[in-house]
Amino acid sequence: MEAQTIRQVESGYKSSIRAVSVVNPSIVWLSGSNGNFARSTDGGKSWKWTQLKQYKSNDFRGIKAFSAKRAVLMSSGTPGLILFTEDGGLNWTEAYRNDSKDIFLDGISFYNDRDGLAYGDPIMGKMQLLRTSDGGKTWLNISENLKIKLADGEASFAASNTGITTHRDGRTWIITGGSQSRVFYSADKGGHWEVSVCPVIQGGESRGPFSVAFYAHKHGIVVGGDYKIDTLRNKNLVLTQDGGRTWKEPLIRPWGFRSCVVYMNARLLIATGTSGTDLSQDGGFTWTNISKDGYHVVAALKDGKTAILAGGDGRIALLDL
Repeated sequence: MEAQTIRQVESGYKSSIRAVSVVNPSIVWLSGSNGNFARSTDGGKSWKWTQLKQYKSNDFRGIKAFSAKRAVLMSSGTPGLILFTEDGGLNWTEAYRNDSKDIFLDGISFYNDRDGLAYGDPIMGKMQLLRTSDGGKTWLNISENLKIKLADGEASFAASNTGITTHRDGRTWIITGGSQSRVFYSADKGGHWEVSVCPVIQGGESRGPFSVAFYAHKHGIVVGGDYKIDTLRNKNLVLTQDGGRTWKEPLIRPWGFRSCVVYMNARLLIATGTSGTDLSQDGGFTWTNISKDGYHVVAALKDGKTAILAGGDGRIALLDL
């Protein structure tokens, strides 16, 4: 695959895009810094940007869209915020607000149109967990469900809203990094948890896993690295075939730090990060660099043929496969 198959469609908007949510092959939402979100109704070819003036200092690093009208936004940092809209983003309601200086939400994911989970960095060693059962209108703190404490310096990276992934049957995976890299797993929508070691590079505040994806409940992948040394290829990807209990390295790794990975199908995957974009055609075991252009996040358009990449300076691109 040639690098020129990546087509940039947007750039220059004053937002660092960190999250993309695909509703169907036509409707896509994304969110980023400076209180911005954008919406496309033509499969990512054109975008309508909106800055929420009341929240222009907020960094919306998480988004989940259910339709052209209904979506949920998550802001990282203080205050921790979750907003929802039912009119295409014309009006937003605060569903959750936390003004604690310690709050930092990392990601948000939904099992279906009603049940979802948001998570954040630990407070007093306890990962923050929020659950909704009404599509994001109200949130319940269920942090007490996770009995396993995080170590000093262990947290997550809110780089692409993919440090968490959920399946419709209630399975949840959350990754942490920094001082140590681990995978937290729940089979019941966050009710009970177990943890396993993740052998991605670790031991520093900029190191660890950044994105997790599962094609089926047994076959999964984690990418990451060191975002301060974004060309480092050492221990930047691992694969599992047993639901995340054990992990192994690929034969050929991606070409640097990668903040997001997505399955296009069981064998075709795309990974991207600030130093470039890579492709695997064998389930993640070998990787080819297809572009030195780097992005924060990649998502499948659900047509099986196109991926959307987004990153700094409002850059959005389409990758035709």
